[in-house]
Amino acid sequence: MEHIRLPKAENVRLLNRLSPRRSCVGTLYLTATHSIYVESETQVLHSLICRLEKQVNTSTGSPLLIHCKNFQVLHFVFPQEQDCVHIQASLQRLSQPEQYEELYCFSYKPNVDEAERKEEWSFLNLKAEYRRLGIPNSLWKSSPVNQSYKVSDTYPAELYVPESATQQVIVGSSKFRSRGRFPTLSYYCKDNQAAICRSSQPLSGFSARCLEDEQLLEAIRRSNPRSDFMYVVDTRPKLNAIANRAAGKGYENEDHYSNIKFQFISIENIHVMRSSQQKMLDVCELRTPSMANFLEGLEGSGWLKHIKAVLDAGVFVAKAISEEGASVLVHCSDGWDRTAQVCSVACVLLEPYYRSLKGLMVLIEREWVSFGHKFSHRFDVSPVMDQFLECVWQLTEQFPCAFEFNERFLIAVHHHMYACQYGNFVGNNQRERQQLGLRDKTHSLWKHLWDTRGDYINPLYRTDNCQSQGVLRPSTAPYCFKFWSGLYNRFDRGMHPRQSCFKAVVGVAQSILQTSLQTLGFETRTFKQIEKLENKPEWTGEAEEGPPLSWGLAPGGFVPQAGTPQDYSGGLHRQQPLSAEVPGGRPGLHASPEPDL
Repeated sequence: MEHIRLPKAENVRLLNRLSPRRSCVGTLYLTATHSIYVESETQVLHSLICRLEKQVNTSTGSPLLIHCKNFQVLHFVFPQEQDCVHIQASLQRLSQPEQYEELYCFSYKPNVDEAERKEEWSFLNLKAEYRRLGIPNSLWKSSPVNQSYKVSDTYPAELYVPESATQQVIVGSSKFRSRGRFPTLSYYCKDNQAAICRSSQPLSGFSARCLEDEQLLEAIRRSNPRSDFMYVVDTRPKLNAIANRAAGKGYENEDHYSNIKFQFISIENIHVMRSSQQKMLDVCELRTPSMANFLEGLEGSGWLKHIKAVLDAGVFVAKAISEEGASVLVHCSDGWDRTAQVCSVACVLLEPYYRSLKGLMVLIEREWVSFGHKFSHRFDVSPVMDQFLECVWQLTEQFPCAFEFNERFLIAVHHHMYACQYGNFVGNNQRERQQLGLRDKTHSLWKHLWDTRGDYINPLYRTDNCQSQGVLRPSTAPYCFKFWSGLYNRFDRGMHPRQSCFKAVVGVAQSILQTSLQTLGFETRTFKQIEKLENKPEWTGEAEEGPPLSWGLAPGGFVPQAGTPQDYSGGLHRQQPLSAEVPGGRPGLHASPEPDL
């Protein structure tokens, strides 16, 4: 509280960006963790504040813009400039804690006991996830080489490597890789024994080589007996990788590594991504943009082009695993940004489990948290995790029936990633989190989201359709990418309907069901009347004994819902009603032995 110069400011106006006339006047309170605007019941976690912008004074007061990491923009106008200055200085300090212990997660105390806290943190178990993948087995083993984080302080303590890889080979390879991040298992496909591995760039320069690193890649290739080669995917633009060679880093020399196929995939670095996202957000914050200005600004930002690049990379890796049966090593520079994006997207495409609610939690915990994505450093630097979540959202738009979770779940993960209310995304790697004692001092997000999963279920999700699809094969044509207004403009009042799209769909489905039930009742009454008139029960579809038959337009019930882009090609499925000729020349409906509602 010592950082708060002014705990309370009165007669503060909160402007509505789209409708300035609808502004409200209230009192702004500052606490150790939140800014609370009483009039509109607006609360902002200080950890969500990205930047503060004090504008030039006007005749109405002193304006202050608060830009948040969840894309909320608050425009306050203070009657006194001194109040504005004090609030800005206080928020500047409160939003930039100097120690981890100042974060909200260390003071957040929900009404749970110590046993419940331990249960929260044991909700996800990565060992169980690897066992689900069939690891360890005769080809892959768990290695204790990094138990004390001495080989790589940014890797998890437990790693999986080829069965034939010795500790000497692993340590030698780690010395040849940036930050000691040697090639290790990310995902294993039980169906064809192909694997996705990840690492950082080699310290090869223009001519350096490392026999242990070459042996480790050969061991990875041999761990897939069904393929005689493996891919090495460098997610950087080739010019960037070549430039790194001048600094003694770079990429693998194909002359030194046998049986590999090299592939560059041009995903730009964090500086380009940050600039692109800011340009896109500037377009979103325009007060009254014309259609031309909005589309021109969105194209100029290049944001969707970068989303396409990440998705293209994931598609390439997924195809290599599923169609060619080849193992893939993915790396960028340090192996914690673009590498995490590509491996995660590929896993979502490859396996239906990662398209479930809990499966996506496990995927984020493994590929991002465990493998050392620098969450605490990246909050104000790069939208790397934002891009992954958007890639998943783009996939949900193409495959609306294949994902158990809805858009609200992705937005909730995005919010909590920056809010620091829970300890999952605090710290840059597992070693730091262990030193901070997060499991003993904070709470876990995943159990909270699971307990409230009713808010995040996709009503269109069909387990039978999802499981039968197996690998998703999305289109990455430019016209398939959409602007995610639900994330970037969700705080703009009046821009979106009060009811979410999913709630609208559920309402329509319930309406259809109710109408169908009414129709069924009408049909039943009609046939009973016909029975009485004709006195011929053999064609009514009813028996004196046994369960009654239900009536429908066709055997099999409703038309199946489409779950892939191919299902929608050529329009919706159509099914012609079947008719039966009844005595007296009247058309009838076929009886279905099972209820079709």
